[in-house]
Order: sequence, then C-alpha cells, then structure tokens
Amino acid sequence: MESFSSKNMAMKAQKKILSHMASKSVVHMFIDDTSSEILDELYRVSKEHTGNRNEAQKVVKNLIKVAVKVGVLFRHNRFSADELSLAQEFKKKLHHGVMTTISFQEVEFTFDKAIMIDNLVICRDILLQLVEKHLTPKSLDRIRHVFNHYADPDLLTNLYNPEGPLRSNLTKICAGLNKLIEEGKL
Repeated sequence: MESFSSKNMAMKAQKKILSHMASKSVVHMFIDDTSSEILDELYRVSKEHTGNRNEAQKVVKNLIKVAVKVGVLFRHNRFSADELSLAQEFKKKLHHGVMTTISFQEVEFTFDKAIMIDNLVICRDILLQLVEKHLTPKSLDRIRHVFNHYADPDLLTNLYNPEGPLRSNLTKICAGLNKLIEEGKL
C-alpha cells in the first residue's frame, strides 16, 4: 500500500524552503518586529562575546530556523497529545526563564549564573524531546547549538556585568521580552 500524502509532502517542502530562507528579510514575514529586535540584540551579544560575526550569524539563523520549523509542525497539528503536553511544559519553562532573565536585569546583584544555565538546559532538553520524532538530526543539533551557546557561563557573566559592554544589549532584550509578555506572546 502506498503511503503518499500531499499534506505531508507540503509540510516537508515548507520546512525545507523555510530552512533555506532564514535571512533577515524573510524573518519579518514570520517574526514580529519586537521579536526581530530581540534577535538583533542576541546577534550583537553573540558577536561581541565570540568576536566572530559568522558564528553570531549562525547561532541566530539556527534559532530562527528552529522556531519556524516548530511553528510549522504546530500549525500542521503534527504533535501528539503527549507532545502537546511537552509543548505546554516548554512554554511554561520558557516563560519562567524569561521572567528570571528580566528579574535579574531589573534587580541589581541578583544574577545567578547557575539558575540561568539550568533554565536554558531544561528548556533545551524539553524542546529536543518535543521535536525528536519530527526534525532531522541536523535540526536537533541546531537546537543544541543555540541553547548551549546562550548557556555559556562566560557569555552570561559578561551579559549581566553591570559595568560590561553588553549591559545596553541586555536592557534592550529585556524591554522586548517585557513587551512580548504584555502582548500575551510569551
């Protein structure tokens, strides 16, 4: 029995096309202005931290690709009931991580690197579990790359250094995150 499905084929094509289109102009089609501003600041943080423009571009491009692919899977109802439960857990942990990020930025001397790393690792592991049956090993590696990059202890220490060069970037990231929360998007 042949198992061809035009719906499955369309979804695969959409994921493939989107994975090749993660340029800045296309991002605006899928990601709102506030999210785009946050991504721009994450790029600047990565570039400053690594000193490598290509690496900074790669990590943000991977973040965009993963977000778009997960969105495509969700829109096409590809997640089972158990996976939807994982998606809710991921959303809850992500929200908690965002609130922690903002709190550490707003209240001086409260930053705890171990808590930030733990939040990022938990989110990474839940997301990997959610999409492991749906995405390629290359996409799963992209998820690891993004979360491991931003969970780097040195990056986090530099980001939250009150006198450091990344302080203004953190302020802009948190302002954007606050706006997304107010709009009910996070």
